[in-house]
Amino acid sequence: MVAAVGLREFRENMATYVRQVAAGKSFMVMRRSKPIFAVGPVEQDGWETVVDFTSFRKNGISAKELLTRLKRR
Repeated sequence: MVAAVGLREFRENMATYVRQVAAGKSFMVMRRSKPIFAVGPVEQDGWETVVDFTSFRKNGISAKELLTRLKRR
């Protein structure tokens, strides 16, 4: 079962909820008794690397350099 949490509570205590999500828990964030979004851990099997920017440079590349490279294509 997914726990419900109010939007204000979620916003004011986000660090607490981030830790709980990292531990595997999911939440339905509510506003005025209506669900507006869900927060939960990312499924590792469903994660796909599209581009590995560390292949360009060990620490990745800046957004400015990325945009420059994209414009060249």
